[in-house]
Amino acid sequence: MKKRKQEKILLRTFFIISIVAFLNILRKPPLKDWLIIFLLKSYIASILDNLLVKKGYLKYPVKTLKTFDISVLFSYLLFPVTCIYFNQATKNSNILDIFIKCFLFSFPSAVAEHWIERKTNLIKYKKSWTSLHSFFSIAATFLFVRFTMILIRVVASKQLRKTD
Repeated sequence: MKKRKQEKILLRTFFIISIVAFLNILRKPPLKDWLIIFLLKSYIASILDNLLVKKGYLKYPVKTLKTFDISVLFSYLLFPVTCIYFNQATKNSNILDIFIKCFLFSFPSAVAEHWIERKTNLIKYKKSWTSLHSFFSIAATFLFVRFTMILIRVVASKQLRKTD
């Protein structure tokens, strides 16, 4: 029972940190880009999370909302906020710097998830899932969202030039 209470406190702490970080993001322009990133990363994370849970690779024994099989906190708040910070850090970076910064953002996330999987009941790896899989899935989604934003910015600037 005591461990369960500590896990709930940890979830609440992650929630508060994520909300504060999100509110901090809202102060920095371009807001529309950050909101697109937030929504895109949430969408991708929820699809991947649902798929991995349904296929039996991941399990979330302690949940913030009982009606979901996925971790709502991580899929809809923590990872999207982290992805926004990654995009802010790489906004004017070249391709090599984007990959380096992707590693610098993904590695700590995967290490934290590994620790949480080992020390708590918030997430459990099943079948052959490992922290390495988590690292690559986190990195891949960061890069996918980053390169999608490049594409969105290119298309938007072309549309602006056509209307001028």
